[in-house]
Amino acid sequence: MALTITTLRNAKPKAKPYKLADEKGLFLLVQPSGGMLWRMKYRIDGRDDSGQPKRIEKKLALGAFPAIGLKDARDARDAARRLLAKGIDPAEQKRRDTYAAKVNAANSFSALAKLYIAKNRRDGLAEATVTKREWFLRLVEKSLGSRPIADIQPFEILEAVRPYEAAKNDEKAHRTLQFVGQVFRYAVACQMAPSDPTRDLRGALVSRKPKHLAAILDAKKAGELLRAIDGYEGHPLTLIALKLSALLFVRPGELRRAEWSEFDLDAALWTIPATKMKARREHAVPLSEQAIALIREAAVMTAGGRYVFPSVRTPARPMSENTVNAALRRLGFTGDEMTAHGFRAMASTLLNESGKWSPDAIERALAHKDKDGIRAAYHRGAHWAERVEMAQWWADHLDLLRKGAEIVPFRPSSSG
Repeated sequence: MALTITTLRNAKPKAKPYKLADEKGLFLLVQPSGGMLWRMKYRIDGRDDSGQPKRIEKKLALGAFPAIGLKDARDARDAARRLLAKGIDPAEQKRRDTYAAKVNAANSFSALAKLYIAKNRRDGLAEATVTKREWFLRLVEKSLGSRPIADIQPFEILEAVRPYEAAKNDEKAHRTLQFVGQVFRYAVACQMAPSDPTRDLRGALVSRKPKHLAAILDAKKAGELLRAIDGYEGHPLTLIALKLSALLFVRPGELRRAEWSEFDLDAALWTIPATKMKARREHAVPLSEQAIALIREAAVMTAGGRYVFPSVRTPARPMSENTVNAALRRLGFTGDEMTAHGFRAMASTLLNESGKWSPDAIERALAHKDKDGIRAAYHRGAHWAERVEMAQWWADHLDLLRKGAEIVPFRPSSSG
């Protein structure tokens, strides 16, 4: 007689295992431990120990009740019977499917992407870059993550990045596509994929003209910005981060991830490790008197931890990348007026306009990569003294701008 839900729910364990039979070979095995396992008994052609043809009785595991209900168990039984009608052993097919799933999981896009990112870390890429690539993986993991990498087609990749294009976040779409291509090229090198399908997607995404990061480039407006920062009433560490952004004009990620171990205040020096730098090269930052005073203020609050600017949620992580931008918005500066990255453009513009400093020294202060390795090594030594003097001049100059002093632009004298 066929099983019913009531029969299943009333089944109790006994001292020995026993069966509750359904139909067409399906039964429930009730264990003394209380486990209730679906099984299907069937026969298939095989051979005996002497090699002679023989019908062999086998059992197929279909899961456990109640996770697998009565209807699902019957559906699984019927699927197995269809395989038997084709001469396929359902138990062997299940074993092959399980093995294939394991292989596919090991060869999935997600698995290869994680191996690629691990290699990036071993290669010494900046932690910010590695973290960004982990973020790109999360963006496409739902759509591509579980797919065998060798089976992924170009249209699937395009569908994974198109939502960011549709949201007019072109950089996000293009950089995510670029990351997917990097993973595929790594897979090709590992002989896990035949080719990089992103090659066929060149030109598939829209290429709108990129918008430059907003920055204040006028001396008078810079003074207004600095006075506004002085009036900031948010978290004290955020105020210090705003002021140091102007004084040091390092990249926002370099500032927020600054660690106490990198500072030598007696030597007025901050040494940023190569792993944190965009150019993968250690960067020395001379500290003005004003910068040292601010860093000592921060030390009162956070010197016992790792980061100069720890997260408000946990000292184990640095300040959020949105903190400085959010503070600028709170001060009334829109994203079209000023950004955290804009302090670099402001410093570059005003330092160059002053006419007091060599362009090479300014470029070194900005940590812009010099493609000529010999020239770059020369610049590190040749411009250090100038950079130290420039750091103090810049801090004093910002103090003048903050007070609203009129700054007369440098004019080279004309000959004759």
